[in-house]
Amino acid sequence: MVRSGETPIAAGRAAGGAAPAHNRERFMQGEPVDGGVRPSILNSWQRSRALGLSPDQSELPFREDFDADGRLVRAATPVVDRLQRRFAGSSMNISVADANGTVLLRRFGEASMARSLPAIQSVPGFVFAEQVAGTNGIGLALADRQLIRVHGAEHFAERSQASACRALPVRDPLSGTVEGVLCLGYPRSAEDPALVTVIRKAAEAIEGRLLGQSSARERALLRTYLDASLPAAGAAAGLGRTVGVDELSRELRPGDRAVLRQKAAELLSSGLRAAVDVALSDGRRVTLMSHPMTSSSGVEGIAIEAVLPGLAPRQPFPVPRPADRPTRSRAAALALPGGPSEPSAVALPHGHGPLTAPSEPLSGTSRAPGATGTDGGVPHGPGGTDGSGAGSADASAPTGGLVLVGEPEVAKYALAARRRLELLSEASTRIGTTLDVRRTAEELAETAVPRLADFVTIDLSEAVLRGDEPADPPGDLLRTVVQGIRDDLPFSPVGKRMDFHPTTPQLRCLSTGQAVLEPDLKAAAGWLAQDPEHSERLLAHVHSLITVPLAARGVVLGVASFYRGQDPAPFADDDRALALELATRAALSIDNARRYTHERTMVLALQRSLLPRGLPELDAVEVAHRYLPAESGVGGDWYDVIPLSGTRIGLFVGDVVGHGMHSAATMGRLRTAARSFAELDFPPEEVLTHLDNLVVRLDREEGKDDPAADSMGIIGATCLYAIYDPTSKRCAMARAGHPPPALVRPDGTVSLLELPAGPPLGLGGLPFETAEIDIPERSRLVLYTDGLIEDRERDIDEALDHLCEALAHPDHTPEDTCQAVLDTVAPAHPADDIALLVARTHALDPRRIATWELPSDPARVAEVRTAATRQLADWGLDEIAFSVELLLSELVTNAVRHGAGPIRVRLLHDRTLICEVSDTSNTAPHLRRAATLDEGGRGLFLVAQLAQAWGTRYIPEGKVIWAECWLDTP
Repeated sequence: MVRSGETPIAAGRAAGGAAPAHNRERFMQGEPVDGGVRPSILNSWQRSRALGLSPDQSELPFREDFDADGRLVRAATPVVDRLQRRFAGSSMNISVADANGTVLLRRFGEASMARSLPAIQSVPGFVFAEQVAGTNGIGLALADRQLIRVHGAEHFAERSQASACRALPVRDPLSGTVEGVLCLGYPRSAEDPALVTVIRKAAEAIEGRLLGQSSARERALLRTYLDASLPAAGAAAGLGRTVGVDELSRELRPGDRAVLRQKAAELLSSGLRAAVDVALSDGRRVTLMSHPMTSSSGVEGIAIEAVLPGLAPRQPFPVPRPADRPTRSRAAALALPGGPSEPSAVALPHGHGPLTAPSEPLSGTSRAPGATGTDGGVPHGPGGTDGSGAGSADASAPTGGLVLVGEPEVAKYALAARRRLELLSEASTRIGTTLDVRRTAEELAETAVPRLADFVTIDLSEAVLRGDEPADPPGDLLRTVVQGIRDDLPFSPVGKRMDFHPTTPQLRCLSTGQAVLEPDLKAAAGWLAQDPEHSERLLAHVHSLITVPLAARGVVLGVASFYRGQDPAPFADDDRALALELATRAALSIDNARRYTHERTMVLALQRSLLPRGLPELDAVEVAHRYLPAESGVGGDWYDVIPLSGTRIGLFVGDVVGHGMHSAATMGRLRTAARSFAELDFPPEEVLTHLDNLVVRLDREEGKDDPAADSMGIIGATCLYAIYDPTSKRCAMARAGHPPPALVRPDGTVSLLELPAGPPLGLGGLPFETAEIDIPERSRLVLYTDGLIEDRERDIDEALDHLCEALAHPDHTPEDTCQAVLDTVAPAHPADDIALLVARTHALDPRRIATWELPSDPARVAEVRTAATRQLADWGLDEIAFSVELLLSELVTNAVRHGAGPIRVRLLHDRTLICEVSDTSNTAPHLRRAATLDEGGRGLFLVAQLAQAWGTRYIPEGKVIWAECWLDTP
């Protein structure tokens, strides 16, 4: 049996021959794999497949910029050279890779191998990380962070099927972090269990050389702590050991570990003998204790130990011990000149943090590097360490709980550096969460107060707030943000125009583009000269200032001023660098928001210019409308009200898919086309059919002519078209994938009209259907787009219920209705545009309608003229009687001669006088100009001259020819 760091596996053919190859083939074909594949290998295969890697891949990334003389290379080169001499004459391939999987060193047992193997297997610089190379020794060791073995068909790549390897992570003994990987590769037939011992010894030697590269002061402090711990431990039980913070409990949550590390660093930076009680998230408590100490060479430092409740400071922690435990001492490998061996350390992941604690037995018993999956060390018990059993901690053995050891002054700098890094990390997530210029500036101030400054003011160019590029930043600055630990300080208020004196730090930083530090404002003559009285009042509360330009992409957007008052320490150069970094990040977000504001303003201007600027005054309906753009970007919602022949009114609401300039432009084209189709007096279903064909054509043309059309998506839209006739109080409606309209009857009853849904515009070739509905006079017809009712925070049925509640007010005017709907139904932060159209219907007084039915007989024309003249006299329209007689004569005569009976004549007295003549023929008349000697062809020409407008519309029974005359009186 060979132990490979996890599950025991059998050596021999089954380990790397037919069985793994068969399982790998099944896995590659997507079939389930039986228990013959080790979990770590199977997990790696699954990760490789999820990344889309190919087993036939022959090329790997190559880095020419790897550090050939770095810290790991210097530590590993002598060890690798010794391994090369040991395996001389064999087919051994020795590699050292960094923590990213880039090979830094290559050695071969036979020198000829370097010439015979491909470059990918013989030249340093190639990357073998799992995410690019699949399952292999280096990549899997980095992924599992422990000793691994990959044999034959366990490799993901086809090129490695004849090979085997052992790989082990190499850790920094002082930080515990993985610095790289040592890998031994060999032919599959050369498997030897003794390689486990060889690779462990080699990795320990490299780690010892890494430890030797640490500073003498760090090693002196660590040696002093170990010297003090070993005698006490030996006196009590003949055995000593330390436990690091990561060993405190394997069940500690990441947040608890981070809190312990932070508190330990803060305690170390204080430089005092003290104790801190730390509460964990599960209710347990841990006490951190600091012990001042001085090394034999005079280096003063602090050791931080952890103590659980009820345990003495050197009583062992009740932590389980891993099963795989080597027995060999690392004293020789890690021996330091003039002192005992120094084992490896627990990781405290703060880049410039103080020296961290060892997590190895002080008696010389050591762990295998990487034998645990965590970054920290692994605990040991005094029970056997031969890997055969779990062992248990001896409750009587006094042990130390070392967490940190280092110098207080160094720790203070490290703690400050860590806090600066934490602030920058937080800034990356807190600043720029929206595309609003003002809000982004506020986020910068909120991030800086109080961790960097006590007060922050931000002044931005007025052009930036509008979304434009600033032309003269110093000359048009507006106070945009005032943020601080108090609200009663006499800073200039938000909205005030700032005119800085030439000697002020703000103007100096704007002119130079550099951050300006004024550690003592009492000595800052330029700042005091800005406004002596105002500055004097501020000096009672602030004492130090940093001003930083807000500049992005070569454009100065404004200036940020950081004030310190409560903290007695003045700003220093490190604070200035931090303020500059914060301002630089914020300036990019502010500029992104400015550019977005500029684009949104342009799109919104285009959108509003394409929507109706004003609706006509109509007797048939009383109309109110609203348009509300989305917060994330203007879309393509639109509405329209179109007067039609016969006092009818066309009502449109539509929504183009998408947002931005493209959607707004498409909306304008669709609205223009829809208005044209409506004015041709097509019924609703035909209008939608024509629009559907238009959208299909536009989409086809853009996809053909514009290579970028794929990035904009397919053009699509929804639409609802309604035609209301005040003479019959009926409404014909059809919709194309649009939400149904709501009808509010005069008594306040609200109903959502059930219309045939119809497909969205752009699918092409699918039919639309018109429904006709009786609408009582003074009803309200409510048309809207889906942005009104669709919201992530609520169900659409809930939104429709709210809409019905908002509409159920019979006394509301259309304007009242629009406002109520937006106030109670519209989302607080709409993700889509909202178009709303409310039309209250009126009926045409029957006394203003005159109708005559007559057969297709030329002799009846005179009777119609006479009847029409009498009706006009009754209406008080005698002044247009002559023109109306001529119009009716021509229209009725044309119907008799070219149409089919019966003939129907109708006069409508509205804002204009409308003459309509209908017959059962579908043949439409055409206007033509008659020559001098032609006997016909002048009738419609005469109609066109006498009428303000004329035209033809088709009805189910035939057609209607109409002519409209203006009236001088209502």
